Amino acid sequence: MNRYKVRYLASARQDLYDLLVFLAEKESPHRALGVLQEIRKLCGNLETVPQRGYVPPELEELGSRKFLEIHFKPYRIIYQVSGQIVYIHIVCDGRRDMQSLLKRRLLVSNG
Repeated sequence: MNRYKVRYLASARQDLYDLLVFLAEKESPHRALGVLQEIRKLCGNLETVPQRGYVPPELEELGSRKFLEIHFKPYRIIYQVSGQIVYIHIVCDGRRDMQSLLKRRLLVSNG
């Protein structure tokens, strides 16, 4: 079985940090830690099955199929597989304006 390396881009690490601070303040540190553990576990699963995600509908509408996503509801993890590396680009609350976020963070900077 092929193993892939999962790498969090700086933007995704910042997303996680911001999410954890928000959850710790608005709900509880325990809740923040639980969400972090679930997201890490989900991303860790990409080491063996990176193609399990699907193209975010907002990006498909714009003609981009090079990014995939997985969910830990309501959180969305947007990633890209390149060779044997899975790059985590975005970790965010899916209730945001995703089309604007994805255009700004993925299409403008990555063409």
